[in-house]
Amino acid sequence: MRLGIAIDSRMCMACYCCFTACKDEHAGFDTALSKAQPQMGQFWIDIRETERSDSSRRIKVSTVPTPCSHCQDPACAKAAKDGAVYKRPDGIVIIDPEKSKGQKAIVDACPINAIYWNEEYQIPQKCTMCAELLDDPNYLAYLGDPKLKKPRCVEACPNNAMFFGDLDDPNSDISKAIAANKVTQLRELEGKETNVVHLNVPTRYLAGTVYLPEELEEVAIGASVTLKGKNGTYTTTTNYFGDWEVEDLPIGETFDITITHADYKPITLSAATDSDHYVGMAYLSK
Repeated sequence: MRLGIAIDSRMCMACYCCFTACKDEHAGFDTALSKAQPQMGQFWIDIRETERSDSSRRIKVSTVPTPCSHCQDPACAKAAKDGAVYKRPDGIVIIDPEKSKGQKAIVDACPINAIYWNEEYQIPQKCTMCAELLDDPNYLAYLGDPKLKKPRCVEACPNNAMFFGDLDDPNSDISKAIAANKVTQLRELEGKETNVVHLNVPTRYLAGTVYLPEELEEVAIGASVTLKGKNGTYTTTTNYFGDWEVEDLPIGETFDITITHADYKPITLSAATDSDHYVGMAYLSK
């Protein structure tokens, strides 16, 4: 059994329910596996919001809830001394609150900055995946089904953007969610296996607006837009506002863009995905 959490960024609406539930469980309270999380300054699940645009005409925000990834080969464990960081048989990575005292190197070792330093206790701290609750035989026992045990963040999500369960069981809800979606590992952990799996984290988009000839002062509805890059071709059409957008493009690639519309000359453009990019307004001509 390997316990994990899958997080679908596409479904996250930045309501901070997971963040609040984590604070409710750990801030100000010692548990069997951790000292009390400070009220301020630590985010055991950090809601990382990034504004995506290079134009005021097309501003989007990506939201990536980010707890400790509970790596299969944790960098924090390698930096720790005297077994201060250990991985349980179920895959959950724990920092021992006693053995880790004074070991600030554990904080520095985390590639996604998910470990925090507690000045009061002089210890590193992070998400425990609520293992202290999962270990408690009385937690949710009144429901009579041990499978209903979940970390507080997963339990609190109103949008079903988080899944918890056994990653080694192909029939578990979490395994089905991973199989049905696009796995998008955090860039800092690329190539590493983790027990927190990120789904549908956006990469790059290209977008624009197509108009009929300028003198008509009308947008072009239903124009065909084709993006050709070295690794593939993407197609879309303009909507009722003349806008088009292609999301989840490879990063750092240049695309040849062709816009066609019946009875009008094709428009050709070129744009790169070094960043999210609005290519601007294009006017068709007869």
